[in-house]
Amino acid sequence: AIIGMFFQDGLTGSAWGDWALYTDSPLRAYENEVGVQAPVGFWDPLGLAAGSTNFDYKRRREVEIKHGRVAMFATMGYIAPEYYKFPGFLSTSAGLKFVDVPNGLKALSVMPTAGIAQFFAFIGFIELSYNKSYGEPGNYGKGLFGLGSLGISAGVDDPKKRDKKLRAEISNGRLAMVAIIGMFFQDGLTGSAWGDWALYTDSPLRAYENEVGVQAPVGFWDPLGLAAGSTNFDYKRRREVEIKHGRVAMFATMGYILPEFWRLPGFLSPSYGIKYSEMPNGLAAISKVPALGWAQFFAFIFIVELNVYNEQVNGEPGNYGAGFLGIRSIGIMSPGFKDPETRKKKLNSEIANGRLAMMAILGMFFQDGLTGSAWGDWALYSASPLR
Repeated sequence: AIIGMFFQDGLTGSAWGDWALYTDSPLRAYENEVGVQAPVGFWDPLGLAAGSTNFDYKRRREVEIKHGRVAMFATMGYIAPEYYKFPGFLSTSAGLKFVDVPNGLKALSVMPTAGIAQFFAFIGFIELSYNKSYGEPGNYGKGLFGLGSLGISAGVDDPKKRDKKLRAEISNGRLAMVAIIGMFFQDGLTGSAWGDWALYTDSPLRAYENEVGVQAPVGFWDPLGLAAGSTNFDYKRRREVEIKHGRVAMFATMGYILPEFWRLPGFLSPSYGIKYSEMPNGLAAISKVPALGWAQFFAFIFIVELNVYNEQVNGEPGNYGAGFLGIRSIGIMSPGFKDPETRKKKLNSEIANGRLAMMAILGMFFQDGLTGSAWGDWALYSASPLR
């Protein structure tokens, strides 16, 4: 707070930072310009205005207005052909009708070379010859909507109305620039500016979007782009690793919770005289387990990993033929689920629960390490450096 007060006081002469008092601000020259609008006001996150000349400001504003105008035309040009196209021929020599020209980016491949040349020639004529600057960025003396080009006088004389119209143009132009970039992106991916995902047949994610584990609300979630360029082997290996980690995490989570309510009777190690009831819960148990117990623990893991669950059924990740809940491993025969939808629902549930358990066990480890309890009682965190 005091640093903020020093800063505001140094700039404005008051710790409460009245902007009106900051008369030496380098942004003063622009704060009342057209385009400085709510909610962000004068927005210059890159600091381009600092040290700029009036010429620099006008050049950037003119570029912004031009880009906005082109983007507004382009956005309308994407939308209009969806509802109406001119009758007749676009190119009589090429026998190309307006109705035969596809919408969006695909039109570029259909347009005759002479048509593209005319397109750029028209832009050059407007830019270099027709539009003459009147000293105000974007003002070429053509009036409202450029109607002066058609011989129609359409100026706005009232200063307030004119200011409002100019601000509306800049705002609409900014919105159109964002919109047309979105349309280009969607059109490039889907063949349609409206971005129908069903049309994106070349998506590298297509191979996985219907797989088990692709669930609401995020659908196919791959923020690091690991699936792009991956082989089917890579996908299956990652899915198997995810399922295994999830299963271990579910056992670990239950293993944290159960001893809080019940423990096996008798001895964990008769030779050491250690009873189950004497074992602490959580991470504290690591120091109490005898070395031979740890050897048995890892030997069991290796037997399961290398000998019992070592062959996938039908190449399906996580399927080792042990049946529902792995009960075939203890001699109980399980036919599994014959109904495909029921089976998929169960598999999705396992993956979802495994993902939740992985998050849960990490939280338990963290809380246990800090407080000595997986339930994170702050009063037990006596070694906190914040004490």
